[in-house]
Amino acid sequence: MGALASASAAPVLIFSLVAGAWVDRLRRRPILIASDLGRAAILSTIPLAAWLGRLTLGHLYVAAMLCAFLTLFFDVAFPAWVPSLVGRERLVEANSRLALTESIAEIVGPSLTGALVQILTAPVAILCDAASFVASAVGIGLVRAPELPPDSAPEHHMGREISDGLRTLWGDPVLRALAARSASASFFLGFGSALYILFVTRELGLTAALLGIVIGVGGAANLAGASVAGRTAARWGAGRTLIAAAFAIGISMLMVPLARGPVSVCTAVLIASQLCDVAWPVYGIVETSLRQSIVPPHLLGRVQAATHLFSQGLLPVGALAGGAIAGVIGIRGTLLLGGAGMLLSLLWLIGSPVRRLK
Repeated sequence: MGALASASAAPVLIFSLVAGAWVDRLRRRPILIASDLGRAAILSTIPLAAWLGRLTLGHLYVAAMLCAFLTLFFDVAFPAWVPSLVGRERLVEANSRLALTESIAEIVGPSLTGALVQILTAPVAILCDAASFVASAVGIGLVRAPELPPDSAPEHHMGREISDGLRTLWGDPVLRALAARSASASFFLGFGSALYILFVTRELGLTAALLGIVIGVGGAANLAGASVAGRTAARWGAGRTLIAAAFAIGISMLMVPLARGPVSVCTAVLIASQLCDVAWPVYGIVETSLRQSIVPPHLLGRVQAATHLFSQGLLPVGALAGGAIAGVIGIRGTLLLGGAGMLLSLLWLIGSPVRRLK
């Protein structure tokens, strides 16, 4: 399982910056459709191999890596495509609606997956996953909004293009603060991703049913946050919204290792922590909209790719570090360290022009 997770994470670390350069060279819509169809084809090979009795772990590793490679291109191209669909004045509204649909999927998806695996077996569930990518490709194919042509520079130089994206990201004080906060927060979030379930089940004694309730509360809070993000940013301004959301996220991580006592008390503390999940989509929506409004369209793919590298690339690094630290100081102490690091990551925002953004 660890090797499978590593296979999924490797393309982000290796190809993010290259993906950003290619996304800025080409039209984004065909990239999205090709990524969807490619993932559908790759995933379809898994149930086929299972039914033929030829499925191996090596097959799964390769499929995971190829799907992650195509997902990287999709995740870089999609935010770069949105401004051409709605215009920069409606970015917060558009990103809020996209986050709302994603939150619904995060609530429904795991339950649907469990039912499909239980009733139809895992290979059929993966075949349904492949079909969902075909549906996504069809949906994107039906969009007829015009897209600006890519930069038609006579000579492309991959190294120079990547350098332009990194220079744009690091040269703007707002983008630099957002990237630095994202990188440090993702590293410390990795502590929790590696240890959370182990902590709440072994040390706090929650059953699988109670853990499901706790996670379900977080999904509902996430849904609520996606629905109010636009109004919150309009009322408070982008800077105060980002700082308040980052503060709430840090507090929610700190609450987990502070839970002690009877299972009922621990469950209540964990539910209170999950209620703070309302801040995650608020932060993500405002951050994405801000980046889309600052970066010129022809550089948006490269800047998005660099940001993706800092956030998604450091998450598994943090998970490995958290596991190693937990072996020395224990799980509770490591989660406290991760929560403190997450909370302190907002200092990047406070010490930058972000706090003054209206």
